[in-house]
Amino acid sequence: MLEEETDQTYENVLAEIQSFELPIEATLRSVYDDQPNAHKKFMEKLDACIRNHDKEIEKMCNFHHQGFVDAITELLKVRTDAEKLKVQVTDTNRRFQDAGKEVIVHTEDIIRCRIQQRNITTVVEKLQLCLPVLEMYSKLKEQMSAKRYYSALKTMEQLENVYFPWVSQYRFCQLMIENLPKLREDIKEISMSDLKDFLESIRKHSDKIGETAMKQAQHQKTFSVSLQKQNKMKFGKNMYINRDRIPEERNETVLKHSLEEEDENEEEVLTVQDLVDFSPVYRCLHIYSVLGDEETFENYYRKQRKKQARLVLQPQSNMSYCTDPDLVLELKNLIVIFADTLQGYGFPVNRLFDLLFEIRDQYNETLLKKWAGVFRDIFEEDNYSPIPVVNEEEYKIVISKFPFQDPDLEKQSFPKKFPMSQSVPHIYIQVKEFIYASLKFSESLHRSSTEIDDMLRKSTNLLLTRTLSSCLLNLIRKPHIGLTELVQIIINTTHLEQACKYLEDFITNITNISQETVHTTRLYGLSTFKDARHAAEGEIYTKLNQKIDEFVQLADYDWTMSEPDGRASGYLMDLINFLRSIFQVFTHLPGKVAQTACMSACQHLSTSLMQMLLDSELKQISMGAVQQFNLDVIQCELFASSEPVPGFQGDTLQLAFIDLRQLLDLFMVWDWSTYLADYGQPASKYLRVNPNTALTLLEKMKDTSKKNNIFAQFRKNDRDKQKLIETVVKQLRSLVNGMSQHM
Repeated sequence: MLEEETDQTYENVLAEIQSFELPIEATLRSVYDDQPNAHKKFMEKLDACIRNHDKEIEKMCNFHHQGFVDAITELLKVRTDAEKLKVQVTDTNRRFQDAGKEVIVHTEDIIRCRIQQRNITTVVEKLQLCLPVLEMYSKLKEQMSAKRYYSALKTMEQLENVYFPWVSQYRFCQLMIENLPKLREDIKEISMSDLKDFLESIRKHSDKIGETAMKQAQHQKTFSVSLQKQNKMKFGKNMYINRDRIPEERNETVLKHSLEEEDENEEEVLTVQDLVDFSPVYRCLHIYSVLGDEETFENYYRKQRKKQARLVLQPQSNMSYCTDPDLVLELKNLIVIFADTLQGYGFPVNRLFDLLFEIRDQYNETLLKKWAGVFRDIFEEDNYSPIPVVNEEEYKIVISKFPFQDPDLEKQSFPKKFPMSQSVPHIYIQVKEFIYASLKFSESLHRSSTEIDDMLRKSTNLLLTRTLSSCLLNLIRKPHIGLTELVQIIINTTHLEQACKYLEDFITNITNISQETVHTTRLYGLSTFKDARHAAEGEIYTKLNQKIDEFVQLADYDWTMSEPDGRASGYLMDLINFLRSIFQVFTHLPGKVAQTACMSACQHLSTSLMQMLLDSELKQISMGAVQQFNLDVIQCELFASSEPVPGFQGDTLQLAFIDLRQLLDLFMVWDWSTYLADYGQPASKYLRVNPNTALTLLEKMKDTSKKNNIFAQFRKNDRDKQKLIETVVKQLRSLVNGMSQHM
């Protein structure tokens, strides 16, 4: 059975080999790898297969051999006929060739003519296709020569979108296509050059153009509007200003005359459109729009116009620090007319009015500087004395300038005096003049009455709080202003403060805005006069103390005298007489101010006298000098008790000298046991005596006692006194040291 399977396997291998399927390596490998002697058995099978195939081939050849022999015989018979046929064909071909030579010649001529005809037709067709392109390009050249650039750009668009696609394969078309960008750039440069020429021309003629445009803007304002504005601005002034007025009829006549002159010259005035040809601008805009570069044109045009505007609007170097309000006001009027002109041509003017608000601040600053000089002149010219009037006429003149009301003064007979000096009505009038000057800037600004009212009040507040306040403070601090002048300044500021309510009414009557309105700005400039008054009061205290120091510097005590003179020192009596006279002047001041000045003077005098005793340069002081000093302090106490300024209760003013009094009493009665025993007790008799002060003075007396009593050791009383002083000094030192340790 195994042998049959092996034979079948070889049969399959042979079948695969006969099928000519490659590769056969795997098939042959399977034959050799199956079993031993496989190669030999396979070769036997292969030989048997070959023998079978040879037998089949032989059978087939034997079967077809006779037919093959017959075919060869037939071929031999046909060869002779074929040679004859070849000769005949060759001869016939030769005769055909000879006969067709002439036909060939004519045929080639016909073909050549047909080709030429076809080429001509093609050329005509292509030329007909190219002619419109050439015509359009020629048209483009003509438009460029005629400077019809916008039309030339349209022609270029037609060439690129319609005509060039037909003939894009030709070289001349490519040259045209390459030339178009250059033409466009040429057009842009030419149009830009025209625009630059236009801008330069505008710059040269801008003065005339602007003048014409602004005249037209002024001319367009009707008579009724002008009259209405004029009456509106005159309303408050005609009611409250006390000066020569221009009659309304005269104003109307002048206004009508000016309008009639404008009507007569109306035909002579050229319009701005007549003076300016904007075609270069529009042409350049159209060209750049067609070229898709409109943004470049707009940026360049705006940039150049801004540069020109800066050149036109740039102020001269000498105007950067303008101090003349009239010049600023004139500039404002020109800007208003300029804004009205631009608005008439449809341009936005909000930024111009913003500029006007900035100029308004500058205008107010120039006004403040101008009025600072006015106030200084008024203060320099004032005599700081109450205003005298000798009759009713002079009285009414003062009342007309300043709103003063005092029933008691009205009842007095002539001659009489106003409490304030001449500067008060002058200051009041100048504040009103400042309000008028500030109001002028609001004309034609199209601001509401509320805004004008707010502006006037704010500017007035600045005048009071900055300008007038600064002038008052500078005046108060001037060296030549004495106590009498300071008293008058305090009185003046009091009346100016009271007059502020009339200034508020004055502004209200101008603007017709009630003070009760929620958003109405109040005149907080009242604080100016309070501050000035406080500064003047402080200066009074300072100058009064300085005067006291001048008198005290005249003191010439003999600190080693053995006995007092029996009367107060001359310098002190002169000082007290001065204080009495100056406090008489203070009767016009508010009671609290006079009392404060008097108390301050007494306290400063007491402090100065105490410092004189405790001066470190004063090394020795005798008992006689202490007694003389006590006489001076007694005069000070008598002055304080004489009530030099009314309003003090009890011995309030005398308490200014209480420290000196207790110290001198301690030394006059030599009551050291009581002082040392009661020190620190609330009910101590010498409560205001400081141990340091007592020790300093006692040491100066001890040194004097040693120096003046050379033979003191020979007198028992002197020795006992010296021992007592030394004992008290030791006790005081112990007390002082104890105080320092507790501290």
